This record gives sequence, C-alpha cells and structure tokens, in this order.
Amino acid sequence: MKDVALDPALLQAFLAVADLQSFTRAAAKLNRTQSAVSMQVKRLEQRLGHELFQRSTAHVALSASGESLLGYARRILAMNREAIARLGESRLEGRVRLGVMEDYGTLLVPPALATFVAHFPCIQIEMQTGLTAAMTERLGENFDLVIAMHPQGQGGGTFLRREQAAWAVGATHSALSLSPLPVALYPQGCLFRQWAMTALDAAGVPWRLAFVNHSLGAAEAIAAAGLAVTVVKAGTCPSSLRMLGADDGLPGLPAADIRLHLSEEPTPAASALARHLVAALAKEEPQ
Repeated sequence: MKDVALDPALLQAFLAVADLQSFTRAAAKLNRTQSAVSMQVKRLEQRLGHELFQRSTAHVALSASGESLLGYARRILAMNREAIARLGESRLEGRVRLGVMEDYGTLLVPPALATFVAHFPCIQIEMQTGLTAAMTERLGENFDLVIAMHPQGQGGGTFLRREQAAWAVGATHSALSLSPLPVALYPQGCLFRQWAMTALDAAGVPWRLAFVNHSLGAAEAIAAAGLAVTVVKAGTCPSSLRMLGADDGLPGLPAADIRLHLSEEPTPAASALARHLVAALAKEEPQ
C-alpha cells in the first residue's frame, strides 16, 4: 500500500456507518442515498485493501480493520475541521480597541499582541493605557476589551491572574527615613491610591502625598530617585525599585484580581483577541 490518500468524504461516510451501525441511518444523517454511502465505503475499502465492516441482512459491525481505522478517522476529520477554522479566522478583519493598565501595556501585553497579529494580520489593534476603572464604564462605547484591576474576588469578566500590591522604594535611594513619609501615588480612582491611604492611616504612619502621577513610569522614577515610596504590583516591579516587607515598618496591602472584560456584543475580531489574551496571560486562580 503506497501513497494512499484518505479522502475526508470517504472517512465521513465510514464514521457515520460505524457510529449508527446502519447504512440506512448513515445515509439519512449525511443526506445522501444509501447506495451512495455504500459506494463511498466500498471505495475506501478498495483504497485500503481491507474490509471495514462485517455485514449481514440485519446487522452491520466493524471488522478488526475497521476498529483500527476508527480512531485515525476521527483524528483526521478533526484536524481537517481545525485547519479550515484556523484559515478562516486568519481572514478576520476589523479594529479592536483595547484598554489596559500601563505596566501590563508595557510589559505583558505587547508580546501577546505580537503573536496575535502574526495569526491575524488584517486586524488592527488600538491600545490605550491608563487607569482602567473608567475604561470598564466605557466598554462597548470606547473600548471593545479592557484588562482591569479589581479587589480580590470582585469585578466580573474573565479572571486572568492575581497580583499582590506592594510598597516599593528606590533600589539605591530610599525615602523611608523621611517623616512624614512622602508617597507617590496615582490620581483618584486608582485602587492602589485608595489602599495605600487607608493602610497608612489605619497603621498610624505619618505620611504626605508628595507626588500625584498619571504615569506609572513617572511614579516609579520618583521612587527610584529616593523622593518617595510608591505602590507597585509584585509581578511587574521594575529592577530600579526594591519591594518592602513587613520588617520595613509599612502596613500590608491587599491583593488584586486582573480580569478581562469584553463588550456585550463583540465583533469576531474582538472575540478572537479576547481568546488569545486569556490563553496568553491567564494563570490559575490561587485557592
């Protein structure tokens, strides 16, 4: 048996008869005549050089050769469907508006977008970084997708991963010795700003809001220069900063959930990007 090609149409007829144990029922399922299905199975048997069924007037059963072929036939047809679907997806077109936190938009999302664009070259992505609390409120109007931060266990959407909020200071310069403690935070509406102020007040730590930064990079630069402490995600803390622990005299901070939000009526392009980002960024939710 040399260079035998297995026609998917013949395999489809074979599987229908095998699953239904009847040429008549297989023909009805495939919307063909019984003689057409019988002919397709006979052609497959001739091509393989094996009888695939044991036939009687009242019963159709797989032969030993048919049993051997069964799993291969299912996998071949599954791969055929997958290939057609993938090629169909690659033709997707459109614009997707993505909102994301600055650190994720700088560090984690670009590599995922690079692989996405390689598979979907006709989809245009517009990404905006910043405070995502306001972005989720404009989902569907100004954004198709938003990757946002929420208090642990809240927020809806699709869970991607959990991030621990942490105090951070310059790796070589520290503002910890200053009193009241200078803090570099983000504008109102930022979850980290709220948590930091609440934690410092509850712990009785004297502090002052020394810098308000709309840019995460600016807050990190201020902290790196020794001018203030700031709050970062433990998973994206830059090397220029040192995360603080319990021994540094600052109160603990909560953990945050990172979740992906998709508009209620997403376009096929937006749905494809959402699936890709979940696959690329999701980590198992901690127990």
